[in-house]
Amino acid sequence: MKFTKMHGAGNDYIYVDCTEVAVNNPVEMAVKVSDVRFGIGSDGLILIKPSEKADFFMEMYNADGSQGKMCGNGIRCVGKYVYDNGLTDKTTLTIDTLSGVKTLKLNIGDDGKVASVVVKMGAPILVPSEVPVKPEFFGLSPDEKEPVVSKPLMVNGGEYQVTCVSMGNPHAIVYLDSDIDIKKFEIEKIGPYFEHHEAFPEQINTEFIQVVDRKNLNMRVWERGSGETWACGTGACASLVATVLNGLCDDDAVLHLMGGDLHIRWDRTADTVYMEGPAVTVCSGEFYE
Repeated sequence: MKFTKMHGAGNDYIYVDCTEVAVNNPVEMAVKVSDVRFGIGSDGLILIKPSEKADFFMEMYNADGSQGKMCGNGIRCVGKYVYDNGLTDKTTLTIDTLSGVKTLKLNIGDDGKVASVVVKMGAPILVPSEVPVKPEFFGLSPDEKEPVVSKPLMVNGGEYQVTCVSMGNPHAIVYLDSDIDIKKFEIEKIGPYFEHHEAFPEQINTEFIQVVDRKNLNMRVWERGSGETWACGTGACASLVATVLNGLCDDDAVLHLMGGDLHIRWDRTADTVYMEGPAVTVCSGEFYE
């Protein structure tokens, strides 16, 4: 199987061009290629396929083989892959995903290859049942329409103030005190308890945010199915929206992640979130199954 390894701000996936070939059993293949010792090492597998309603279709799998609906860092790399490899000459293109069609604007570098990508991520989903979360865990009625913003949730014996947002996949956002060294925060201890909490029927991606100022946020993320990743595009978008809802930042800010920076903007008039960030090719090769 021919592959290309790419990353967006350190969130790395194995990409396969499936416009002409098929990958049999992608669930099993995602687990194999993601293994850092016996595979290639990645946060998962992304297949680039034809689409009847967009330029391409992105099909993604996490490192544990579970299928994801959307990946903000992954979709930027899909844009770079199809342009750099001559599958398209468009600098504005559409990518279909399980969470809908996304529009990409490709920024071309001096070398003629894609350097960064702006993604129109769409509207954030805030209705609890649509995120989805179980409203009763936050003291809300089952038919509650108002968003879960800074609501207490007991997780592994501790109480956390949680804000919930979906960007096509579910996110819980938690804020850390400014005096905590976020790089030393023991995310591996608390992350799994959020991921598998009963309040989240489809499990949850959890962002731990530290507000630097109204234009800068530090972020670490625990992703369902993958554990800690160095970046999460949908998580950065959800975190910006959550932080605006909490009155802690402007509508336009930079998210500083372990793998790099993402520029996120929420156009509240149009109710649309935009994400801009890098897309990098690491290597290409052939994986022997």
